[in-house]
Amino acid sequence: MIKEHCPIPIENTTYMNMNKLMRIGLTQKIKQSRKRAVTFFETANAWGVFVMGSTFVLMIGAAYLVYILQGDFDRFHIERSSSLLGYSFMLVATALLAFKVGFFLFTFVRFFKYKPITSVTDDELPTCTVIVPAYNEGKQVWNTLMSLAESDFPKEKLQLLAIDDGSQDDTWHWIQKAKEELGDSLAIYRQPKNMGKRHALYRGFNEGNGAIFVTVDSDSEVTRDTLRNLVSPFITNEQCGAVAGNIRVLNNKKALLPKMLDVSFVLSFEFVRSAESTLNAVLCTPGALAAYRRTAVFACLEDWINQTFMGQPSDIGEDRAMTNMILKQGYHVLFQRNAYAYTNVPEKYRGLYKMFIRWGRSNVRENIEMSKYVFENFRRGPKWGARLLFLSQSLKIIMSYPFLLFMLFFVLTHPLLFLSSTLASILVLSTFPVIFYAKRYELSESFWAYSYSILYTFGLFWITPYAIATANRRGWLTRGLPQKK
Repeated sequence: MIKEHCPIPIENTTYMNMNKLMRIGLTQKIKQSRKRAVTFFETANAWGVFVMGSTFVLMIGAAYLVYILQGDFDRFHIERSSSLLGYSFMLVATALLAFKVGFFLFTFVRFFKYKPITSVTDDELPTCTVIVPAYNEGKQVWNTLMSLAESDFPKEKLQLLAIDDGSQDDTWHWIQKAKEELGDSLAIYRQPKNMGKRHALYRGFNEGNGAIFVTVDSDSEVTRDTLRNLVSPFITNEQCGAVAGNIRVLNNKKALLPKMLDVSFVLSFEFVRSAESTLNAVLCTPGALAAYRRTAVFACLEDWINQTFMGQPSDIGEDRAMTNMILKQGYHVLFQRNAYAYTNVPEKYRGLYKMFIRWGRSNVRENIEMSKYVFENFRRGPKWGARLLFLSQSLKIIMSYPFLLFMLFFVLTHPLLFLSSTLASILVLSTFPVIFYAKRYELSESFWAYSYSILYTFGLFWITPYAIATANRRGWLTRGLPQKK
């Protein structure tokens, strides 16, 4: 009877009520998620304001301390210069400072000589194989592959390879999902076990058929014109063997460390590598985005995959090693400022120092390798630029222990003088990266250069000495850390 007098059946009414409840529940969840997101960003912004404010208070306070402690600084210099050891140290320090200032001015001049190469036409573009090695990257590898697939590179000249290096998470699932969407334009491979990034790339080099190899990290995303801009120098310069891309930070809205690193990356790539490129001697093509001439790769591929250090297989620094071996062949290595890749970086201190240790060890190893050929007749044309860059890199390594010892001595004997002079120096020296970043991008974000300098000076100063002492150790270090989703 009830059914007969109801315009809508009870089952349908119940179903509609359930639907309504589900919609209400979903709406509440969305509101809660938005509220949590707003709370997170408000907390992050508040924490950012606190850190930035503290940074300026410290530096301005330090500058004032330097002013009122001028007499103490004068006495300190008199004490140091009155002894033979102190006088010798001051001479060495002055000479090193003069070299650093001179080298900065040299880099500054070379920067203004740099011009990125504009893309060649579609007909001129070479065939290109893009290799994406992935390990425990989750959905991010799908984002990476999609960004590459959306490139405005001629599809008939582009080959995409994704290689899962024995991941323990759902990385292979997302690679397969990308394959479903991209079809024959993407070839996928799975290593039988985790063998390391170098071996994944090695497989990609052997599977690829392009005249140019491009390597892209699985936590990076590229812009539409990145690939064509990246490979164009190989057409305009027959001596070009490798090209470094321009790396920016992808997750710079999520935490403070990525904000700081983004400013650091801009200086490292758009200033330093621009200058290196004018010397045809960029020292490192980054794993996040790099391109290599096929013939240059295969000329050193077996040495590269079998590279050892102190009797142990090399499982780090594959990008720096490949760059070094290509430079050794006499090729030019260039930088393309107009070829962007955005990559994820550590958001916590532990991940940051582990990444820097890995880079530091690679730097030590490859500087030793570079010393074996850089003063020989390793290529046609000028070689002084590569030699000067090598000397600058080596000087940082050689002087790391003397300066560490001096710093510890200064801290123990004159802690207030050390703290004030160091922070005041950061205020002066970090102003350049602030201006550089502000001119290229955003003024508000540029001030993170000051915070990063303080962090590096007081929290990461030990990286290079530790990397030198442990240069023979193996391991990626950051692979055991929680992965970002």
